Amino acid sequence: MTIIIISLLLLVSLPPHLTFTVNGNEATPHSRPYMVSVQFNDIHFCGGFLISEEFALTAAHCRKNSAEKLTVVVGAHDLKNKEEGSVRIKVKSCYTHPHFVQKTLQNDIMLLKLERNVKLSQTVHLTSLPKQKEDTKAGTICSVFGWGRQYTNGPLSDRLLETEVKIMENMQCLKLWNKRDDIKVKYSISKMMCVYGHGGSCEGDSGGPLVCEDTVVGITSFGNPHLCNSRLFPNVYTKISAYHDWIWKIINKQK
Repeated sequence: MTIIIISLLLLVSLPPHLTFTVNGNEATPHSRPYMVSVQFNDIHFCGGFLISEEFALTAAHCRKNSAEKLTVVVGAHDLKNKEEGSVRIKVKSCYTHPHFVQKTLQNDIMLLKLERNVKLSQTVHLTSLPKQKEDTKAGTICSVFGWGRQYTNGPLSDRLLETEVKIMENMQCLKLWNKRDDIKVKYSISKMMCVYGHGGSCEGDSGGPLVCEDTVVGITSFGNPHLCNSRLFPNVYTKISAYHDWIWKIINKQK
């Protein structure tokens, strides 16, 4: 009980965007060829995924002030293995959603335009996105992936981890996140989705994909900043289908 109380108190004072695969297993190498490691000064800090040959999708709160030092690594499994054929590409431009709000994490989505097109192969490929306003039913079994911390305050994983989760009923998540007036983050039924399970996302997994039936339906956004995979405050993902038009408008404009 003491641990729970402390966690709740810290939730109010710590930034919720330091979200957070905990209790995960190592993914089959290159089984998710769309995964990218978003890095600053060549150090992993967020996940992301390829949606075109020149664009990756990630969370808006993963943006850094010095964009020229931002890179993505494609075709990676073990970030420490220089012999596996992964490729580092500089980020040319960041397109944060115009209505992104840092304090409340509304519209937590960002496109990264790469300096050059990726070369598609068995280890580098694009992912599928949902249709506009398409919903995923509560109870659907999905997966999350990342190189984030393996447990609260634990070490980052060098190798890509994965874990199964289930989509939570929207109203249940709404009640859990919006029951306290002193928490700035507010859950949006139309633009967010929650998951629950034995494992989940942790710090360093932000921006990574929530995958349901081979379609990326969500972007890792936020959770309890003091306790990874908290049952009191489940992990929240940006609902990609709510941003279908905005995503393709940016991409098509750059062609």
